[in-house]
Amino acid sequence: MAESLSHPLSPAMTSVAEAISFQVIRRDGQPTPFMPGKISVAMTKAFLAVEGSTAAASSRIHDIVAELTEQIVAALTRHPGRGRALHVEDVQDQVELALMRGGHHKVARAYVLYREERARERAAAAAPPAEPALMVTLRDGRSVPLNRQAMAQAVTEACEGLADVEAAPVLSEIQRNLYDGITEDELGQVPILAARTLIEQEPNYSQVSARLLLSVLRKEATSFVEGSAAAGQTEMAGRYPAYFDAYVARGIEVGLLDPELGRFDLARLGAALKPERDLQFQYLGLQTLYDRYLLQTGGTRFEMPQAFFMRVAMGLALREIDREERAIEFYDLISSFDFMCSTPTLFNSGTRHSQLSSCFLTSVPDDLEGIFGAIRDNAMLAKYSGGIGNSWTRVRGLGAHIRGTNGASQGVVPFLKVANDTAIAVNQGGKRKGAVCAYLETWHIDIEEFLDLRKNTGDDRRRTHDMNTANWIPDLFMQRVEQDGDWTLFSPDEVPDLHDLYGKPFEDAYLRYEAKVAAGEIKVHKRVRAVDLWRRMLTMLFETGHPWMVFKDPCNLRSPQRHAGVVHSSNLCTEITLNTSDSEVAVCNLGSINLARHVTPEGIDRDRLARTVRIAMRMLDNVIDVNFYTIPQARRSNLRHRPIGLGLMGFQDALHILRLPIASEEAVRFADESMEEISYHAIAASVDLAAERGAYASFEGSLWSRGVLPIDSVEYVAEARGGLDLDRSSRLDWASLRERVKRIGMRNSNTMAIAPTATISNIVGATQSIEPSFRNLFVKANMSGDFTVVNPFLVRDLKRLGLWDAAMVSDLKYYDGSLGPIDRIPEDLKALYATAFEVDPTWLVEAAARRQKWIDQAQSLNLYLANPNGRKLDALYRLAWKRGLKTTYYLRTQSATHVEKSTLRTSDGKLNAVRIDAAPAVCSLDDPTCEACQ
Repeated sequence: MAESLSHPLSPAMTSVAEAISFQVIRRDGQPTPFMPGKISVAMTKAFLAVEGSTAAASSRIHDIVAELTEQIVAALTRHPGRGRALHVEDVQDQVELALMRGGHHKVARAYVLYREERARERAAAAAPPAEPALMVTLRDGRSVPLNRQAMAQAVTEACEGLADVEAAPVLSEIQRNLYDGITEDELGQVPILAARTLIEQEPNYSQVSARLLLSVLRKEATSFVEGSAAAGQTEMAGRYPAYFDAYVARGIEVGLLDPELGRFDLARLGAALKPERDLQFQYLGLQTLYDRYLLQTGGTRFEMPQAFFMRVAMGLALREIDREERAIEFYDLISSFDFMCSTPTLFNSGTRHSQLSSCFLTSVPDDLEGIFGAIRDNAMLAKYSGGIGNSWTRVRGLGAHIRGTNGASQGVVPFLKVANDTAIAVNQGGKRKGAVCAYLETWHIDIEEFLDLRKNTGDDRRRTHDMNTANWIPDLFMQRVEQDGDWTLFSPDEVPDLHDLYGKPFEDAYLRYEAKVAAGEIKVHKRVRAVDLWRRMLTMLFETGHPWMVFKDPCNLRSPQRHAGVVHSSNLCTEITLNTSDSEVAVCNLGSINLARHVTPEGIDRDRLARTVRIAMRMLDNVIDVNFYTIPQARRSNLRHRPIGLGLMGFQDALHILRLPIASEEAVRFADESMEEISYHAIAASVDLAAERGAYASFEGSLWSRGVLPIDSVEYVAEARGGLDLDRSSRLDWASLRERVKRIGMRNSNTMAIAPTATISNIVGATQSIEPSFRNLFVKANMSGDFTVVNPFLVRDLKRLGLWDAAMVSDLKYYDGSLGPIDRIPEDLKALYATAFEVDPTWLVEAAARRQKWIDQAQSLNLYLANPNGRKLDALYRLAWKRGLKTTYYLRTQSATHVEKSTLRTSDGKLNAVRIDAAPAVCSLDDPTCEACQ
């Protein structure tokens, strides 16, 4: 029996071990094959030392050790981020954990004592410390000695100027992950990942990681410029201008940059670059930029961050008179992180295919040619990073008569399935998935099937698992819900004008069609209880995250372009409200102000905000003229109406700076005041552009031309509903601006829309859009990987109070980033740093309502419910409608949130991060984090 215990792996376990090509890095840095049998031997010795070597004990020990070994091997090999090499200390840590978890405490104690004794023996026998000579395998196969001094210098440089970080712990973690024969690419990643493991203890290590990644990028991106590849940050500062000139030539040579960029005064632009701004990135931001935005050829990036920002600026300045002056102005704004363009603009500005717009809205006709033409348009629009919203309300419903074949229609759903699969097929060159949202009005006969599209049960041929869906809800339906009345469903071929009507005309026509139903003059119809349909809409929203709730009447009643058409849907992310028709595909061009950069503890920096808005509006207006349009209906619409959508991000950061809890009247008031400032300056900037360049073509007859501004158009909703419970106060001089609008005109039919900003928020290191903090400590997953995110404002306050320590980190992980259950944290900090699911969502609705009165389009508003039930959902969405909101976005529910505690550093076996994947995912443009329109 004793002999059998020296080979404790079963045949099955042996095959598993053979299949795993892992290595163990010994303490001297040398690799050795990973042999699970050694784990079994060590544990067997510990068991025998405690329990003796009788036959009965040996048999039991054999079974226990075999089971524990399987658990340990699985734990060591299941994390792909760890790579194929394991440190010997990691292996021994997992043995301790397995023994403790299995309840074998005496054995674990014996094993710990044995390890300590062996450590003392090694220390006593150790020669004067001499680091082992390790070799690095270069890409060409050659081996060179590891330059430890250069690595230490790079880490030290990365830590310079940052509070509460040191090179020593990073270097210590690096040492644990080195081995003889490490590849050149692996060696570049080791310091980055080493610093990354420390972020949860100190958020500033995120910048250390970013700077270490920057050194890798610098070597890669400047490899084609003689002498620059080996430059450090300080040396690179002087070489950036020469690199920039070579970069533009390189980009044109490989066919990625517009040759027109080569005709700029590159010396002037290169001298305007600010290399020090490369150091302001957080790790998540720079890694996102590195993975998805920077230009590359043959898998090698050749675009540094400041060249990237200048390329975007040059692309937007192509039609300016003094192109260099404007390019420098645009560059300075986006490289400062005060404002950021949307993702399509960042992807494509200055390139040979400058499709810079974010959102496209279409209305699908009720004929086969028109339907498949709309699906083709979806594919063409998605090809270059556009997010799409389709109104399908005109397509006749299930059972409706088809004159051409004398048959019956299969309804909307089969065509939605085709549209869904098209969005998956067109994935924007692998940069992000194609994404589309289908809208259907609540009176459509297929509405009940439409509600089921995202279910995981039922006939899969009538499901669209990847398409977003939204309800286009008329006020009359909500009034019937309030009255507990009946609601009639129609097929649009029998009620063709309902699609284009809203307000009182819609109500009159709808009542007329209900009378026709009673008279037997309409064939396809169904009568339901309005409350029952509303409850089913809420149920599906809770179960699948779809369809979203979007309100038709306020979108149209407040539209500045009422004279020129009808808003038939919103877009992919529910912030765009523009007219569509068979001849016009609505287009919107987005960018977002980083509100946190315009706030001090004393309040809003109004001068800085005014400057940002003025420059940003010019940049967004320029998008329309330099844009690459994939279909003629989009070009026609965009040039005629010139809509843009200036939004914001970093709202929660701004509240932290001002020390305002998001669940407070003060935060609601700040939402109101900050949006009023943005609205005022956005409209004023559009007037200035109109004075310089002329008003947009369809200005005459618009609400603008009548002196009706967004704050004024609220009255139309109030009038249609017989009242609106909304604070309509203002602080700025709107009277004089109103007169300027009427006298000079507007350059843009629409000026504001608040988009989700997920990815561009990552780039600038701000909280997303108008979102509350999701957690104070968690691991964020997106297409670039997993990233530890810690609330730096919270850490700063806890340090001030002497509360930031290892125990606090452990508590935050245990309580999923929530402060509520942690007794030693003061109540005022718990209120200030309350997370999304700890905040009553009515506060989010109230703040959104106060913003909405200033916005000519809409806002992407996610709502969070920790413990949802039918009554809460009903009250929340009725409140959103009653407050005059145009749209809502995702419903996020705690019960549908999966919390996985995972490990970034495994040497101590502790839980070092909280990974949060909330279901439903916010948007299919980025997986799983919301990419949305930006």
